[in-house]
Amino acid sequence: MTAIQLNAELYKAMSVIAYDENLMTKVLKYVKKLAAKKEDPTLMTKEEFLKKLKKGEEEYRQGKCYKMLPNEDLDDFLNRVG
Repeated sequence: MTAIQLNAELYKAMSVIAYDENLMTKVLKYVKKLAAKKEDPTLMTKEEFLKKLKKGEEEYRQGKCYKMLPNEDLDDFLNRVG
């Protein structure tokens, strides 16, 4: 099943209980619990961050310079140069 199909199925099932406040509260609580379990791929330890900064400083001193591209966020930039 594709993400679009899953999304449609979810909304269809939710429409059945949409006016039952008790059931909607349970659904919301469970969805928040699931969302909290999802790992954020942009998180890194302090050591990983400092290692990336040190590598960038070394490359800068060697004359390698990098520029962020338009519409590029910091994580994309660090992945591209790191």
